[in-house]
Amino acid sequence: MKFHYFPLLAPILFLAGCSSPPQDMPCAVQEVAHLQPFAQIPEIPADEASAETAEAPTDIRAVWIPVMQYADWMQGTAEEFRAHVRTAFADCAELGINTVFVHVRAYGDAYYNSSLFPIGQYQNGDYDALSILLDEGHALGLSVHAWINPMRTADAQRLAATDKPLGEWYRSPEKNGTWLVASGGLYYLNPAYAQVRQFIVDGVVEILTQYPVDGIHIDDFFYPTQDAAFDAQAFAESGAQELAAWRRENCNALVQELYRAVKAQDARLIFSISPQGNADTNYHKLYADAVRWCSEEGFCDWIIPQIYYGFDNAVCPFAETAQFWAEHASAATLIIGLAPYKIGQEDVWAGSGAAEWQTNAQVLSAQTAHVQELANVSGMAFYSYASLFSPDAAVQAMVQAERERIGELWDTT
Repeated sequence: MKFHYFPLLAPILFLAGCSSPPQDMPCAVQEVAHLQPFAQIPEIPADEASAETAEAPTDIRAVWIPVMQYADWMQGTAEEFRAHVRTAFADCAELGINTVFVHVRAYGDAYYNSSLFPIGQYQNGDYDALSILLDEGHALGLSVHAWINPMRTADAQRLAATDKPLGEWYRSPEKNGTWLVASGGLYYLNPAYAQVRQFIVDGVVEILTQYPVDGIHIDDFFYPTQDAAFDAQAFAESGAQELAAWRRENCNALVQELYRAVKAQDARLIFSISPQGNADTNYHKLYADAVRWCSEEGFCDWIIPQIYYGFDNAVCPFAETAQFWAEHASAATLIIGLAPYKIGQEDVWAGSGAAEWQTNAQVLSAQTAHVQELANVSGMAFYSYASLFSPDAAVQAMVQAERERIGELWDTT
C-alpha cells in the first residue's frame, strides 16, 4: 500500500501504477541470476521453534485496515475506539471475511505498548489499541495479523520530538544520513546495516512477545528511491560492484531475518508480504525480489501481490498478472490482493483500460470469481476496509451491489 499522511494524492496514484514490463510477460521480471543468500543470517535452532508449522490455508478472505482509518476511530475514548472496531469486524465477519491485517506501525510509531517506538500519531488517549483489535477480532473468530512498515518512518518534525531510538538516530550526526535516511519528505531505515535490520527485527519480536497475533505482515515499502545518494556511503563501504543487486540482497537479508524471527517465536505464526502486483516494478524500482521470496523457502509463508488492475489494464491486465504469480508462487501460499477502492474511479495508469472501473460495475466481483477458479491460489485480500464497507457516497450503491455479489460467490464455495 502506498499511502503517506502527507501528501496523500501522489502515493495513491503511484500505488495504482504499473511500469513497463518485459515484452514476453505482463508485469513479469526479467530472468537474472540470483546472488547467494546472506551466509551470516543464523538458521533457527531446532529447540527454539515449535514442531508444528504454519498450515497452508485454502480459503483466505482478508481485508486491510490501514492507519488512516484510525484518524476517525480514535477521536474519542478507548471504549469508543472499541465500538468502532467491533462494528468493523462484525461487518467483515458478516460478509465472510476471516482474516484482517491491522496497521500497528506505519510511520515508525506504535499502536501498541512499545519501548522502541513512540505512540501512533492518531491515537487519542492512553490505551492499548492492538489489544482491543485482537480482543474484538478473536471474539468473532477472525485471524488478526499485525501489519508494519519496517523501513518507512516519520518526518523530521516527529522524529525530532521523540526520545525513542529513531529520535536519537535523527539527532546523531553519524546515524542521520546513514542508518536513517531522508527521502520524499519522510525518513527511512537503511537495511544495508546489520544493526538497523536487527532493530527492525527487535520491533517485531516486541510485538510477538506481548500479543497473541496470528501473524506479522509487511507490504510494498522497501527502497523509496532509485537515487544512488540514498545509501552511497554504505554502498562504498560494502565493496559491492552493482548497486541494484546489492540493494536487493539487503532486502533479502531483512526479509529472511524477519521470517526467522517470527518462526523462532512460534513456527505456526504467519509471516506475510504484500508486494506490488507488477513484479518488474518490485525488482527494478523497489529492489524487492518478491518472485524469489515466493519461489524459494525461507522468506515468507504468504505472498499477497497487489493486483490492483482491471482486466483491460493495458500494461498489467488482471488475469495474466494473476496467472503469472500463480505460476511462480511455488514456496509460499498465494493470496491475490484486490482493489475495491477503484470501484467507480478512473484508473489513470491503465492506458486504454482507464475507464473500465467506471463503465463496468462488476469488475471486483468478476475478479473474485476468477481468483476462486485459479489453481495455486488460496484466497484474496481487499484494500481496504473503508473502500469495501464505507465508500464515498458517489459509489456507495455500486460497492454495496458488489459486496452482495461477492457474498453470493463465497456462499457457493
